[in-house]
Amino acid sequence: MEIIIHARNAQLAEDFKGITTDKLQSLNRFSVLIQGIKVEIQHEANPRHGKSSHEVTLTTHGAGPFMRAEGKGHNDLAAFDDAVQALQLQIRRIHEKSKDVGRDTLRTKEIID
Repeated sequence: MEIIIHARNAQLAEDFKGITTDKLQSLNRFSVLIQGIKVEIQHEANPRHGKSSHEVTLTTHGAGPFMRAEGKGHNDLAAFDDAVQALQLQIRRIHEKSKDVGRDTLRTKEIID
């Protein structure tokens, strides 16, 4: 999975890139094809925004489904965690829909000789 990190008006922590790659690589456990994720971080300089001054947007691209998730928080990691949770819910929904839930049992199947 290709991960692109783009920061607008933001100074990122040194370990932010490592944390993001670890959390986004953990999304591979679902059987949903994701070729790449773009992580956009934006800081709001206005002090009145306070608790939602950091915004993270995750956007998937590639052959799989297009998904987008946003998160806001008081720092980059809190906003990133919110965005990952929202993206994980979308991926989980797609994963559950792709499962074959048949109601065939041995009693209802016809025996072909």
